[in-house]
Amino acid sequence: MLAQLYFKRLPGWWKMLVVAMCMALLACLQAQELQGHVSIILLGATGDLAKKYLWQGLFQLYLDEVGKGYSFSFHGAALTSTKQGQEFIAKVLESLSCPEDMAPGRCAELRGQFQQLSQYRHLRTSEDYMALSKDIEAQLQHKGLQEAGRIFYFSVPPFAYADIARNINSSCRPGPGAWLRVVLEKPFGHDRLSAQQLATELGSFFQEKEMYRVDHYLGKQAVAQILPFRDQNRKALDGLWNRHHVERVEIIMKETVDAEGRTSFYEEYGVIRDVLQNHLTEVLTLVAMELPHNISSSEAVLRHKLQAFRALRGLQKGSAVLGQYQAYSEQVRREQRKPDSFRSLTPTFAGILVHMDNLRWEGVPFLLMSGKALDERVGYVRILFRNQAYCAQNEKRWVADQSQCLPRQIVFYIGHGELGSPAVLVSRNLFRPSLPSKSWKEVEGRPRLHLFGRPLSDYYAYSPVREQDAYSVLISHIFHGRKDSFITTENLLASWVFWTPLLDSLAHEVPRLYPGGAENGHLLDFEFSGTQLRFSQQQLEQLVPGPGSAPKPSDFQVLQAKYRESPLISAWPEELIAKLAEDIEATAVRAVQRFGEFHLALSGGSSPVPLFEQLATRHYGFPWAHTHLWLVDERCVPLRDPESNFQGLQAHLLQHVRVPHYNVHPMPVHLHQRLCAEEDRGAQMYASEISALVTNSSFDLVLLGMGMDGHTASLFPQSPAGLEGTQLVVLTRSPSKPHERMSLSLPLINRAHKVAVLVMGRMKREITMLVSRVGHEPKKWPISGVLPSSGQLVWKDPVKSFCDGDTSFVGRAVMEMVQTIQVL
Repeated sequence: MLAQLYFKRLPGWWKMLVVAMCMALLACLQAQELQGHVSIILLGATGDLAKKYLWQGLFQLYLDEVGKGYSFSFHGAALTSTKQGQEFIAKVLESLSCPEDMAPGRCAELRGQFQQLSQYRHLRTSEDYMALSKDIEAQLQHKGLQEAGRIFYFSVPPFAYADIARNINSSCRPGPGAWLRVVLEKPFGHDRLSAQQLATELGSFFQEKEMYRVDHYLGKQAVAQILPFRDQNRKALDGLWNRHHVERVEIIMKETVDAEGRTSFYEEYGVIRDVLQNHLTEVLTLVAMELPHNISSSEAVLRHKLQAFRALRGLQKGSAVLGQYQAYSEQVRREQRKPDSFRSLTPTFAGILVHMDNLRWEGVPFLLMSGKALDERVGYVRILFRNQAYCAQNEKRWVADQSQCLPRQIVFYIGHGELGSPAVLVSRNLFRPSLPSKSWKEVEGRPRLHLFGRPLSDYYAYSPVREQDAYSVLISHIFHGRKDSFITTENLLASWVFWTPLLDSLAHEVPRLYPGGAENGHLLDFEFSGTQLRFSQQQLEQLVPGPGSAPKPSDFQVLQAKYRESPLISAWPEELIAKLAEDIEATAVRAVQRFGEFHLALSGGSSPVPLFEQLATRHYGFPWAHTHLWLVDERCVPLRDPESNFQGLQAHLLQHVRVPHYNVHPMPVHLHQRLCAEEDRGAQMYASEISALVTNSSFDLVLLGMGMDGHTASLFPQSPAGLEGTQLVVLTRSPSKPHERMSLSLPLINRAHKVAVLVMGRMKREITMLVSRVGHEPKKWPISGVLPSSGQLVWKDPVKSFCDGDTSFVGRAVMEMVQTIQVL
């Protein structure tokens, strides 16, 4: 009555405004009451993934959204016959579970509703898809519902994607005003090319906004908390989350199970493609990416993730260690009916060292590791901070939340392991973290539990209030259109661009065998130095496979010999590189003592990379401040190009040592925005610089390599330039891309006080043996023209280059080393 009286006294325009507001509010309430109908079609509904996770995830979606304004229908689809499919789904639906805090009666009621809304149908032809679409439309019309959208979940092999996509696009899209979302399961290709082909094919049927590529790791609660944690603790982390404070980042997924029953998949993909290229790389980007101002913006998150992908430094073969559990090859032979002699090279264990090329993370190692048949099942992301404190008190008096001498770390504990559940751990001597109290709670004390070398009491530890399966989380995100939890086409291709070169370089590498489980001991422990990763425990390798005791690396000492009438040093690669680095340092020290400076000319390519790493990380007495670094040769590409020899020198040596910038002399291949143009006279400029700074143009030491065609520096048999004459520096042409090169000439090389030829790689076996017999024929084999006029020439070759599995050659090679090369 009072309301009516008050309303009558209002002016006319106020009455109209109130009525309009009430009508708008009523419309909003009605819209909220019924926002539309969603059809979810699970393709591959009778498969293992659907049985284990997807039906439960769909049921959880229904539990979360029932009564919030949407109506649902669930269609399980497969190639299985209708009767078998119906029986399978009925059995799966009976096993669905509710959250622990839901009353049993309510659970039974909602499970019954879900079963009524779920049906199986056979989907194969375009007519089948058209019939599905008509049935959905008829159901909407019958119940007077508005269609909100359709979700197609592809729980099928990738080879089936194209046909299904074509059928959906032509026969089963929703009507105008409704959305379409298609969900794709990995693998998303085998390498960059196959991923691009698959993306192009799918892109011809669907828009980017319609595709949701699932990486279930992004649904893991600890992983999904990384960005919110960084956001909610910005104030504490702003000064810590960078190269000045982070010592390293570990991203780990260990499994105790092996690949039995899945060897056909594993033979095609292996552990790097199965786990590291997707799951662990996605986690890495969440840790390393710049934090958007608004993490609720999917577009901003995806844009910053893409920037992180593009900042990843290219991987090399030395960035990885590989292993394979011993029973794997036998499992492959049994499951795929391979002959008894078959031996797989597929890795089941991998450790990878990754670096970021940006200001925040420069120099910080990111260690990625995963493997099967290991000692425990656990996954975690561990950010370990530098510790620069010294505590005068005895360790027994250190207090967890005060002592700066205790380890400082943040751990996103993905699950399993000793803790047994997802968690976020922050060392008490860092800061008390902020986490959403509605969804995360502090972990109860467990006095005997130690994690990462410290008792649990040393951490602020939080676990989810309610544990959720990753697929349930992701299915909810799909329903709500949250794209930031999924892989975009750009991010996918950026990941493959990063991983494909490494995968190609490792294709023929023999992984280290390990027994599996606790028996692995320290066999798979690895360590890093610079950008190189290696197993900590050197495994004994056989020169000659077969029964009986074969010779091992430890059986051989450095072999001092003669090769082309010059000293030959032959040893195992690690020993050879160490010996060469010692020789260079000794030469440098002597030159600086006598003349005040040391002039070193270095060849490019992959062979000297281990040497650069050795010099950068093991030789702290090297007189870098008095060393001039020159290039023996250079590709005609910009100096920032990954193929540039100078870029390789920068990445593997210069950024780790203190050489004055005016002592570094890159070849001037890029002048006036042109590459190696004759009229720019870059070769003459470099020759003039050498003449001005190097006494008598005689380098103290020149390091060369040898190509499989007998070339050295960039002096090739097909390009006679630089083999003779007075020119110090020349432009040459390589038979392989990039063709244009700049190189020191043979006469200039032969003026050096000392020349070392480093021959690395099994593929160079034949040219090494050939060059041992030829005379002075530089036009055929430029390396044969290397003979310093008044200096010393030393050949350095790894024993392992003779060990390629050809037992007859190994024996012959060793005998020839003894008889022909006259081992001393």
